[in-house]
Amino acid sequence: MSNYRRARHAGELYFFTLVTERRRPLLTNPELQQSLRGAILDVRTRYPFSIHGWVLLPDHMHCIWQLPLTDTDFSRRWSLIKRHVSQSWQTVRPISQSQQARRESGLWQRRFWEHCIRDEQDYRRHMDYLHWNPVKHGLVARAADWPWSSFHRLVREGVYPADWGSREETEENFGE
Repeated sequence: MSNYRRARHAGELYFFTLVTERRRPLLTNPELQQSLRGAILDVRTRYPFSIHGWVLLPDHMHCIWQLPLTDTDFSRRWSLIKRHVSQSWQTVRPISQSQQARRESGLWQRRFWEHCIRDEQDYRRHMDYLHWNPVKHGLVARAADWPWSSFHRLVREGVYPADWGSREETEENFGE
């Protein structure tokens, strides 16, 4: 088994990527979204965190969270969110023996990717990448056209102009 280490810094901002098992295009399903929304609300009640940005794509999601100043345990939060969604969104999915042994649902990949935001430039780059992602994957021509994104809230708050993030933008402006 690999010796996987995660960065742990209380009160920091983190960029996350979570992927569905076998990249199944499930995350834009309204019933799954409702379950995900409920899971996030439930977990945030018990284990607070702030959401700076979020985007749901059919097979993966990106988000930026800030943890409380006294807490570093984002893994517990993700575990609870993933478990809640898996349990409440019951569909028939074939799962492997390994998944059965680990009591997994077959909805999510086992791990997630996280990155501790280093500074304001890193924050801006990751927020832009997150909101540009539906355009990058060819799902829409403009960031404003993707409904499952915090982009719309951030436009209302004046953080982004409404016409930001169109295909005319070059992808190199939105690197990882």
